[in-house]
Amino acid sequence: MTISRADLEAESWAFALDVYARPGVADACLKVQGEASVDVMMFLVVAFAFVRLHILLTPAEIREMDEACRLWREQIVWPLRAIRSRLKSGPSPAPSSETEQFRSNIKTVELAAERLQNQLLTELLTKLLADRASHGTLGQSAVEADGLRSALRSVVMHFLEKRGNKPIGELVRSIDEIVDAVMQGAR
Repeated sequence: MTISRADLEAESWAFALDVYARPGVADACLKVQGEASVDVMMFLVVAFAFVRLHILLTPAEIREMDEACRLWREQIVWPLRAIRSRLKSGPSPAPSSETEQFRSNIKTVELAAERLQNQLLTELLTKLLADRASHGTLGQSAVEADGLRSALRSVVMHFLEKRGNKPIGELVRSIDEIVDAVMQGAR
């Protein structure tokens, strides 16, 4: 399988937008983000790698992905998200009809920042694909719900470990909801 980095980035971004728009997925993603500090863009790229590229990323590869985008996420994406969220309730003159356009503009910039993060992640994914191809391990995973569930749980566990190993139990329902939505689109 040969795919250019640009094509991989475009497909990954389209996949993320499509999955996130499915019923229940946004709420489930926001739950794992809020309760485990999961990077939703990274979460969706891991799902993309499994569903579209048939590769199950290892915990080491998930850590590598996290490190590749951590500074961008922490210094750019999260501050933009915080500003956008803060404008829902204040300070004055927010919230108002006058500040809603400003908030919408920040949302557009936040989405552009997430797209740039997707580019960082797919750049690394391109390297991982090349490494796997050179070792003959590319495309070995069948696309099944249990495999996707395992991949997404690995991402959640990675972020939970960074926060002090909070139990994953309460997030299983959110992961399952995302897996169900993704698998419906994979059929």
